[in-house]
Amino acid sequence: MVKLRLKRCGRKQRIVAIDVRSRREGRDLRKVGFYDPIKNQTHLNVPAILYFLEKGAQPTGTVHDILKKAGVFTELCFNHTQFT
Repeated sequence: MVKLRLKRCGRKQRIVAIDVRSRREGRDLRKVGFYDPIKNQTHLNVPAILYFLEKGAQPTGTVHDILKKAGVFTELCFNHTQFT
């Protein structure tokens, strides 16, 4: 199973798609964004995030809050209603 979780990278934290069995700093499948908690900035690769969410990836609690604040889940719902 794949999860979207935070991975430390200096002051910033990367949002990565990673296998559940990997450790926190383990090898990731793909980097899908950055989160800077000091400046409260996010940089997201929305198409990649939507791809992993559609394939069944589960975001962790913190990543879920970041994606919700960025409005990614509204795009996910819009994509599902558009194609059905």
